[in-house]
Amino acid sequence: MITKPINLEGRFAVARRRMIEEQLMMRGIKDRRVLSVMGKVRREAFVNSGMMDQAYEDRALQIGMRQTISQPLIVAMMTEYLQLEGTEKVLEIGTGSGYQVAILAELAKEVYTIERIQELSINARKALHRLHYTNIRFRIGDGTLGWPEKAPFDAIVVTAGSPEVPETLKEQLLDGGRLVIPVGGIDLQKLNVITREGDRFLLKEVTGCRFVKLIGEFGWGHE
Repeated sequence: MITKPINLEGRFAVARRRMIEEQLMMRGIKDRRVLSVMGKVRREAFVNSGMMDQAYEDRALQIGMRQTISQPLIVAMMTEYLQLEGTEKVLEIGTGSGYQVAILAELAKEVYTIERIQELSINARKALHRLHYTNIRFRIGDGTLGWPEKAPFDAIVVTAGSPEVPETLKEQLLDGGRLVIPVGGIDLQKLNVITREGDRFLLKEVTGCRFVKLIGEFGWGHE
């Protein structure tokens, strides 16, 4: 019996299903909306063409300019901690490849994303435009300053490691909102989930992680 070879799109669909089952569900991701969106968004659309066959591997991948697209588990985990319901205005610091932005755009009403590296921002914008996202706004600049004229935000996610939590971002968080950010040294951080309650900020450290440096006035300084 001759079997028809599976096409490239079919192979990626199989890889997404395996990612959901083996990398996410088996390691504690439970939010059904997050799992559904992670199974829908085409991660291969956000990696370099020569690395598309590695898009669903259980690790971060280089995207150029000394930056990475995060491990799928970390993307799912950070998104799950935001507890999005679909009505939120979200700020992302570190557009990178655009993959995390796409996940957020599927789960929230509006997403504002800041990237300091112009080339990455432009590439991400093109990838997201090809996938027909219309609820994303882009800025090139210092993400540690946030986006004050669009604040407050229901949720803020930072996709780079910071030596401390920038006060600027805490100030731009809506009462009851959540900020997810890696905090620590250059080589190793702790993923922090911060919930605002009036003038108080409740901190929960959830797991160890490793991100590229958060460059900016209230991060590791300017390069």
